[in-house]
Amino acid sequence: MITTTPLSDLEIAQKIELKPITEIARKLGLDSEEIEMYGKYKAKLPLSRIDKGKVKNSNLILVSAISPTPAGEGKTTVSIGLSEALNRLGKKTTVVLREPSLGPVFGIKGGATGGGFSQVLPMEDINLHFTGDFSAIEKAHNLLAALVDNNIQSKTNNLGIDPRTVTLKRVMDINDRSLRNIVIGLGGTGSGIPRESGFDITAASEIMAIMCLTENLDDLKGRLGNIFIGYTFNKKPIYARDLNAEGAMATLLKDALKPNLVQTIEGNPAIIHLGPFANIAQGTNSVIATRMGMSLSDYTVTEAGFGFDLGAEKFLDIKCQSAGLAPKVVVMIATIRALKYHGGAALNTLTIPNVDALIKGLPNLEKHLENAKLYNITPVIAINKFYSDSDEEIQVIFDLARKLNVKVALSDGWANGGEGALDLASKVIEAIEENNSEFKPLYRWEQDVVTKIETIAKKIYGAEKVDFSPKAKRDLKTILDLGLEGLPICIAKTQKSLSDDPLLLGRPKGFTLNVREIEIAAGAGFLIPITGDMMRMPGLPAHPASENITVDLGGNISGLI
Repeated sequence: MITTTPLSDLEIAQKIELKPITEIARKLGLDSEEIEMYGKYKAKLPLSRIDKGKVKNSNLILVSAISPTPAGEGKTTVSIGLSEALNRLGKKTTVVLREPSLGPVFGIKGGATGGGFSQVLPMEDINLHFTGDFSAIEKAHNLLAALVDNNIQSKTNNLGIDPRTVTLKRVMDINDRSLRNIVIGLGGTGSGIPRESGFDITAASEIMAIMCLTENLDDLKGRLGNIFIGYTFNKKPIYARDLNAEGAMATLLKDALKPNLVQTIEGNPAIIHLGPFANIAQGTNSVIATRMGMSLSDYTVTEAGFGFDLGAEKFLDIKCQSAGLAPKVVVMIATIRALKYHGGAALNTLTIPNVDALIKGLPNLEKHLENAKLYNITPVIAINKFYSDSDEEIQVIFDLARKLNVKVALSDGWANGGEGALDLASKVIEAIEENNSEFKPLYRWEQDVVTKIETIAKKIYGAEKVDFSPKAKRDLKTILDLGLEGLPICIAKTQKSLSDDPLLLGRPKGFTLNVREIEIAAGAGFLIPITGDMMRMPGLPAHPASENITVDLGGNISGLI
């Protein structure tokens, strides 16, 4: 395997000869008749192959990271490389990932299929429409929104919904800041009741969250029916089930509920399913996909979005609690560039060696390691290697790991695939076999809402206190009135900082976390405190990635990143 390459991720992917998906399925013990083919290289997996007994005996590995730079720190790349390495070491392993959103694909971050020689394939299909899961969620969500407005408009089948209390927006899987806040229902008496509304990105849809936490089709219907819509003029709460919406929505979603099987660049199995963002949702793939991987493999590698404070916290306190999962180890990704960024180095200087800035940025890594230990899970540091990293800089992290008595390995999966992650895989196996992890949640769901929010803010973020706006205090009363105070917490917060201020880098202390409102996701089964200036519809940069994406007359795609 070469260690450097002038090729882009897409060019590397296009040079790989893919194996038929039936061959990948056989590695998991599946017959070709059991899978639903989506062309030659993609398939849907049958929910019947989930075995909760095997899940209990499988080894779940959670990949997380320190607070990232705007470009991200390579959790997907490391996850894929680690799974390749574990397979090389004779461990039957599946990597289970989220599906990419078209927002980042056409925006600034690009796709989410890994990079270099640690990718999942076919890269183009996965990053674009894939098997239509996002489209199905978008349609189901917008069906519900249409049913709500139709009921408000109707003279003969009207529940008396007060449109001023409806917070449900529509969704689309494109970054479009102009649709964040709009007025709908214009055009006269036949076009609806005018009211303020808007669009969220599909990854932020409550239905996306529901799909990721649901157990099966029956559970899905129940959760869809529990989506809170608003109140009638008589102050009666209205749910999606009152509109008889759950049956049609579930019908749209029945195929999207099945996880997708693809392959890694080295021909090993990869399951990719659904994809909520971790800064505005729970940021993990589906419970169904994770259980599928654990049912069919001895080792399952999965990742949670952004830093440990966001994706991993929600993975552990929401998903693991809901599904009865318990990771054996947390792989904590640190990059030299991100640590220098947290140490005060400017973004345009991160490829220049700077040991002083690196040392100043170490407290961010230390805090994330402390957070992992709050859950009684053993962390292993993975240094995701970039070409610009100096030996002296790398040694600084090894020295810190030795001081903290934490295992550490250099991961070079981007350049060398599974071979570049063999040391990391060995350290992960060691940590699992030492059996020192015994997962415990950060808080109890039955605690009151304020206590749960403050626990996350103070213990995970390092906040001194939490401030609730007047709107948030009204939301707390609504939650109490609806009997939903026993739900877990899914805080919407910037990924750029441990605080709610994206400019507070490193390990900020003494800050106040500002909760401006609390959304109710009764169907998904959690509450969403929204902090700072968080928005659920991203915007495009001045030069979006879409400017470079094209397809030639032969159908060959170029420009994907």
